[in-house]
Amino acid sequence: MQEKQTFIEHLEELRKRLIVSLIAVGIGFIICYIFSKEIFEFLMMPLQRALPSGATMIFTSPAEAFFTYMKVGLLAGVFAASPIVLYQIWLFVAPALYSHEKRYVIPFVCSSTLLLVGGAAFGYFLVFPLFAKFFMHFATDFIQPAPRLKESFSFCAMILLTFGLTFELPLFLLFLSRLGVIDARMLARNRKYVIIIIFIVAAILTPPDPLSQVMMAVPLVALYEASIWVARIFGKKPTAKGHRPKAEGQRSSAKGRRQKESGRKNR
Repeated sequence: MQEKQTFIEHLEELRKRLIVSLIAVGIGFIICYIFSKEIFEFLMMPLQRALPSGATMIFTSPAEAFFTYMKVGLLAGVFAASPIVLYQIWLFVAPALYSHEKRYVIPFVCSSTLLLVGGAAFGYFLVFPLFAKFFMHFATDFIQPAPRLKESFSFCAMILLTFGLTFELPLFLLFLSRLGVIDARMLARNRKYVIIIIFIVAAILTPPDPLSQVMMAVPLVALYEASIWVARIFGKKPTAKGHRPKAEGQRSSAKGRRQKESGRKNR
């Protein structure tokens, strides 16, 4: 490990990493904004397929489409710059790691990026179409849907970010297990409570039908189970240091008794 940094040095390091991350996101935003219309159409495909025949999306304020495309470019820019942002996070944490742990930078960046993109893909291809079909089935001959750009994109972005960040759970728990904060036994012991919390959260965030709740809860439970195995394999292994002081204390006390006995004999 490196020498301890002062509080000011930590702030300077944090500022440096934030600036680099913001520059990366800004560059990604500029590039993605050029293709924001195409990206928006792609993101809204599950919703468009769920719309009744003849229904279209609308915007009700003059600047709504412009700001929606800005948000599309920002969201896409964040995902495009995620490897650089995650690398900056690693560099900020690296001074607290041992030298042999710093070589995991490439696996960390690659795995965290894949988990982020994989979670977003899971939400887009499986969860978002299910939600869109559920909400659109309320349409009747009298009630015709006309989704607004702003709300539709916000709903889609929430799904992508929620599942993208949720899929980072195994990596987050692995980091805590490497620091010794948690271990596989603790995770396994609290499994039943975590599963209950997951299903409660899924019931709050999803439409009121069992299929949607299961679609969100099952992947989270699977990720938690994977986290237990990851912590068991790669987590910090318990040491026997706690027994050494006792043994050394017994040896030192025995040695002290022998010295006292020999001193009495010499007298």
